[in-house]
Amino acid sequence: MTRAVFGVFVFASTVFPAIGSAQEKVDYRVLATSKTSTMQKEMQEAGDAGFRFGGVMGGDTAFGGSEVVVIMSKVDSAAPRYEYRLLATNKTSTMQKEMQEAGDAGFEYKGQSVFKSAFGGKEVVVILERDKEMKAAAPFEYRLLATKKTSTLQKELGEAGESGYQFVGMTVAQTLVGGSESVAILRRTVK
Repeated sequence: MTRAVFGVFVFASTVFPAIGSAQEKVDYRVLATSKTSTMQKEMQEAGDAGFRFGGVMGGDTAFGGSEVVVIMSKVDSAAPRYEYRLLATNKTSTMQKEMQEAGDAGFEYKGQSVFKSAFGGKEVVVILERDKEMKAAAPFEYRLLATKKTSTLQKELGEAGESGYQFVGMTVAQTLVGGSESVAILRRTVK
């Protein structure tokens, strides 16, 4: 348990200092729930209040059981401008489809985790963000790679890289349908 808490603080200290200047106060909001639909709603409410996504992790918390935990932050001068989509599924084919729909709408990958939900079993959770102030956000094309063998992942990453895809995130976990898999997410800007 101590290692997990230490990891969150190390992560937070490396991500959040760039958000505000030394003169601006930074507020944080910790969101935790075992229901992905609830997290989607809470993230959007925080976004509407000027908070921005910082990080996500799924796992067992001391009092909440199996939860997905999201940290969001806001500097004093922040105006509400971001909207969020949280995608959760235990089928990689479904995740690929949902990510592409979000990418077509200008949503950008921000983070992913795996957690055991109350009803869905073990799910891959992906968080995407879109800046409401951008008039015409360039759409993203996403590619999700899921495999049981790291040698296959190496080959598939190489092929995707040749097509201009950039790696953005990865989880390794046992999902209900795929078993123990490495799930890598890549994207490229559609021109």
